[in-house]
Amino acid sequence: MSAMWRIAREEWRLWARSRVVLLAGLIIAVLIVVTSVLTALRVTAEAERRADRQASAEATFFAQPDRHPHRMVHYGHYAFRTPPPLAAFDPGVDAVTGQSIFLEGHRQNTAMFADTRAGADLGGCAALTPANIYQLLLPLLLIVIGHGVVLRERESGTLAVLLAQGQSGRAIAGGKALALAGIAGVFLLPLAGLALFTAARAEASQASAAAALVAGYGLYLAVWCALVLAVSLWVRQRSVALGLLVLIWLLVALIVPRVAINTASAMIDAPGKIESDLVMLSQQRKLGDGHNAADPAFDALQKQVLEQYEAQSVEELPINWRGVVAGYSEQKLTAMMNAFAEDRMRREASQSRIVTWFGLASPTLAIGAASRTLAGTDLATHHRFLRESEGLRFDFVQGLNDLHAKALTYADDAARSTDSAAEQRTRVNAASWRLLDAFRFAPDPAEVRAARALLPLMVLLGWLVVLGGAIGAGARRLRP
Repeated sequence: MSAMWRIAREEWRLWARSRVVLLAGLIIAVLIVVTSVLTALRVTAEAERRADRQASAEATFFAQPDRHPHRMVHYGHYAFRTPPPLAAFDPGVDAVTGQSIFLEGHRQNTAMFADTRAGADLGGCAALTPANIYQLLLPLLLIVIGHGVVLRERESGTLAVLLAQGQSGRAIAGGKALALAGIAGVFLLPLAGLALFTAARAEASQASAAAALVAGYGLYLAVWCALVLAVSLWVRQRSVALGLLVLIWLLVALIVPRVAINTASAMIDAPGKIESDLVMLSQQRKLGDGHNAADPAFDALQKQVLEQYEAQSVEELPINWRGVVAGYSEQKLTAMMNAFAEDRMRREASQSRIVTWFGLASPTLAIGAASRTLAGTDLATHHRFLRESEGLRFDFVQGLNDLHAKALTYADDAARSTDSAAEQRTRVNAASWRLLDAFRFAPDPAEVRAARALLPLMVLLGWLVVLGGAIGAGARRLRP
């Protein structure tokens, strides 16, 4: 049996006899189990609920009677963002960004109905998720358990005995590191079990994302084990070591993340929705009113269409001029709205990158970014939901505008407000509503998420390398 293994085994025996260690470990274990079960049940139920609502919204849209196509444009449709399987561990941005969007013509609505059910499930601990426990509370447990892992040997005099017996400082540090790693490994088991459970209920590609998530948290806990051991090697008093480690935890887990968020907001200005809507409204007026085919903004388009069909007036056109205007106006309006939306998402992504780079000062920020990304609940996934739902909106609105232009005559369309017979002729058969595609949002493939998570994972690896160097230097300093 190697010296390192014997040292680690003795450390585990000591911790097993310590009521403080057992009590702290039991509290963390119960929190992990309870929050994991509650979060998994809530996310699973929410996924089923959103899938049912999406199917119901599509069935309701398809079941509409014969109508004028533009009425269906304003009738609208819903798109729901179904949470991915690994959201059971890290719900990410789901609680604050909204889960559904109402899609209608001439507007890009924001996501609605942020997930508030967690408040009912977890009471005052609504923000307590398995990811938060691993990111915030497990490091505290490692600090409580391991802050005196070397100092205890020094204070009791056993360190001098070990060194006198020929044990090297490297072997002692290695044994202590193995002991701490064993504790961290035990607490990784619930995460591994949850990852296996969620991956088994999803497609095979989720398994690799789940494995990467477990590996990421293993790296994160290894950083904290290394930090605890390094402080225990370099500091001479247990009380000083405990105080220093708690101070470091406060800095990297609570203070630096707040500083990072404030810095990102200060560096990248993101206008509020009201301000953006006012600016967009002023530009929208220049595009013309798509409901008014006689708007001067469409004079150039009218001339172009008349020349294309060799007609002298819009009444002679083989297509409905009003439908042409509706489609053209929607295209121009959507391009403008997309430009504003992309600018907003670019600013939000820039802010997120700044926060991620603060992982150089806080491993908690680094693992948070990697965790959300691998779970498929990060900001980039939300932005993709916005883009895909907007694509759905534009396609079905333009499909209806195409029906407006080709299935209705201009004369009937112009007279439908005063002529009941014309109004009846402008109602399109309900079978035409099938132009709407089914919408099922899914997370990015595992390899795409892993690529996005590479930066924060490399930051964690950098932390581990630096702390490994500090441990090596501290082990060489051990003297009888």
